[in-house]
Amino acid sequence: MLHTLFYFVIAIAVLVAFHEFGHFWVARKTGVKVLRFSIGFGKVLWAYKQTPDATEYVLSAVPLGGYVKMVDEREGEVKPEDLPFAFNRQPLLVRTAIVAAGPVFNLLLAVVLFWSVLVIGETGIRPILGPVEQGTLAAAAGFAEGDEIVSVNDKPTPTWTEAMGVLIAAALDGEQDFAVKVKSLDDQQNIRMMAITESDVESPGHLYKRMGFKPWSPKLKPIIGQVLPDSAALAAGLKKGDLIVSADGNPITDWMQWVEIIKAHPDTAIKLVIDREGVALPVIITPKAVSAGQQTEGKIGAAVYMPEDFIKSISVDYSLSPLAAIPVALENTYYYSITTLKMMGKMLIGKASVENLSGPISIAQYAGQSASMGLVHFLKFLALISVSLGVLNLMPIPVLDGGHLLFFAVEGIKGSPVSEKIQLVFQQIGIALLVSLMSLAMVLDVQRLMP
Repeated sequence: MLHTLFYFVIAIAVLVAFHEFGHFWVARKTGVKVLRFSIGFGKVLWAYKQTPDATEYVLSAVPLGGYVKMVDEREGEVKPEDLPFAFNRQPLLVRTAIVAAGPVFNLLLAVVLFWSVLVIGETGIRPILGPVEQGTLAAAAGFAEGDEIVSVNDKPTPTWTEAMGVLIAAALDGEQDFAVKVKSLDDQQNIRMMAITESDVESPGHLYKRMGFKPWSPKLKPIIGQVLPDSAALAAGLKKGDLIVSADGNPITDWMQWVEIIKAHPDTAIKLVIDREGVALPVIITPKAVSAGQQTEGKIGAAVYMPEDFIKSISVDYSLSPLAAIPVALENTYYYSITTLKMMGKMLIGKASVENLSGPISIAQYAGQSASMGLVHFLKFLALISVSLGVLNLMPIPVLDGGHLLFFAVEGIKGSPVSEKIQLVFQQIGIALLVSLMSLAMVLDVQRLMP
């Protein structure tokens, strides 16, 4: 929990800092006086102010946001000498630039993060397909076990994550026909045409199941490669290198067979025979019961031993030069921005499930999980959340940056500002919408935690 909470706070702090820095930087560059730059809300934990008339930099107790407080006659009395530097007295173009800078900086941050991931590079699993189930979109398109996905609509897909990400994002973006280039086991390259209907795109999870893609996994010997602390495997005395010979008298020939037996025996003792350095030993193990969706499965907390040559055979190193990574990073940011926008629209009109919403609990879990997987995965997570934050803040909802931009657009058309009374009414509506949305996301988060 501490690990998850720590990286959640780091993620929110970074994203909020860049968002608010966008407002702050453009305000300073256009001559607007900034009174306070705060990361977080509530009680002030730390503050710095170089001179009595300078900007105050603040860290506050609740790290779920931040704000930039500028001189503004609408928010209180302004000293006569500060009136030329008040936000509300600036030309429309200047005010628009200051407000738009927050979400724009989030999108720019996403570009930088995607670029960093591409330059640092990552080791991923080659996109080789496992058994293709009948009745899936993959089976209908003619995919076969052993096919390696080379590209999707001419976009290279060097890793499994990249291949699935491109397919799902393109489908959510509205594309319905995909040209997937694959390399078969005999090194022949072919094009598989994959058709996706609108009913398939209810949610990313639903779409992934409908596609029916599963990574290839060869048979591995049932040898223990790692035993986790506080696990059923440790309690039973299993050690690294132990070979599972039989379970309840049934011979065990590969690891996945052993995994299925574990899953089917939550809180139920299993009589094992193991081979430890050539000596047969009897062992009794009781898998712990864990929730898996609507079902309960067994888990022992042990990982398979994977030979080094096997890991190398299914792995691929992928990176780009700093120059080549620039257009790809821009493309990724645009791609995920459009996908996020379209998914929001589909949820609004009921064509996509609200299950796609993620609240602070889910985001915190993703932050902790991605950080556990390494720096590159955490940077990818930050980039995706930064895209979502940027797109969400550009939505024309009062109290968000997009709502202010909408008022500025109306002002530009009619030649005078929208009255404060009308703005107040729409802001109250906007607050009600956001509170409803956040409440729904929290309810979904809690439901995901429940067995």
